[in-house]
Amino acid sequence: MTGLTLIHLDRHYWLPGWKKPKNDEWSKIVSELVSRPTWIIDGNYSNTLELRLTKADTLIHLDYPTWLCVWRVLFRTFNGLACNRDEEFASGCKERFNWEFLRYVILYRHETRKKDMDKMVGFSGQVYRFTSPSALATFIKALKIQNA
Repeated sequence: MTGLTLIHLDRHYWLPGWKKPKNDEWSKIVSELVSRPTWIIDGNYSNTLELRLTKADTLIHLDYPTWLCVWRVLFRTFNGLACNRDEEFASGCKERFNWEFLRYVILYRHETRKKDMDKMVGFSGQVYRFTSPSALATFIKALKIQNA
């Protein structure tokens, strides 16, 4: 809709077989991604949030309730179990149930959200924060009308 390149961070983070890159390798990858002239980056990865914010002009923050995030993780996981999600992940990353990730999602608001919000406070660009899918859908609908 915008004509900007969409970058899924998961696709660049996860190596085949769900292997993680080393921290310095990951920072180098993100630095390269944000050095491109235009982009939309999809993903969290709190440890590179500040780097991305220094290069971004707009932040769309999906600040959904924990129950919804957990539901979506479980639905996506069990709906696609053992299937490849090649558009989002590296080849060889079949959908799987991951207790560590589920725990992260469940505890995100208590353990990580405040740190992420603090990083966003100094962001000088435009911020759009959505607390429900319907609010995001309304925003996207308005963008479509505006870009028509």
